[in-house]
Amino acid sequence: MARTRMVTQFGMGSSIRSRNYTEAAARGIRDALWHNVLEVADAFGFPKEAMLIDVEIGIQQPDKVDTDALLSIFPYGQPSIRVVKGGLDVAKPDGSGVSVIANVAIIVSFDMEPTHA
Repeated sequence: MARTRMVTQFGMGSSIRSRNYTEAAARGIRDALWHNVLEVADAFGFPKEAMLIDVEIGIQQPDKVDTDALLSIFPYGQPSIRVVKGGLDVAKPDGSGVSVIANVAIIVSFDMEPTHA
């Protein structure tokens, strides 16, 4: 079977005061998921557990993201998470730290038989 991409979703999350990179990433994931109602599994007759979910998170300090904690956000499917350098750390005007911004892309795929016309 061939892995077939069905949907790409985007989200943005932030941690304004606590500089929590995992929480900014979690908010970005939720932003992508909860702003889009997807019934793609049902539409193609697949169980929701068959969803192959690839998550890419862009954040300034990837090593500070707990990917295991993020997996629990997904109610079903088979998520995998990759964290790369991206997003933004925005300096606070008073010099007291930064606000963290994470950018998230979620790609939903299924293993499907190709059709030939």
